Amino acid sequence: MGKKKMGLTDLGGLVFSTDPDLIPEQDDAEESLLPEDQRLKVYIDKKQRKGKVVTIVEGFEGTEDDLKSLAKVLKSHCGAGGSAKDGLIIVQGSFVDKISNRLRSYGYHVGK
Repeated sequence: MGKKKMGLTDLGGLVFSTDPDLIPEQDDAEESLLPEDQRLKVYIDKKQRKGKVVTIVEGFEGTEDDLKSLAKVLKSHCGAGGSAKDGLIIVQGSFVDKISNRLRSYGYHVGK
């Protein structure tokens, strides 16, 4: 099998170098902490939401993909919509107990 061809993103934007010994720096991917190493806060909020109630999960430490994946599981479990952004998971509706119990079953430490 041949070598994988490197693209510009693999080189961090480097296009050309005359240095034959150059080894391009590669970003270390951020990894998510294990569930038992995380403390999440779950609470209700309705400020600046036109009176609509949402449940917010705050304190997740990890990659954006893992955050979105966890949000998808929680939204599905509650049968509700929502989003994941800026380190927060927002689930439409009042589901503090339901979400807290699910997170605990995954090993997260949950507070209110």
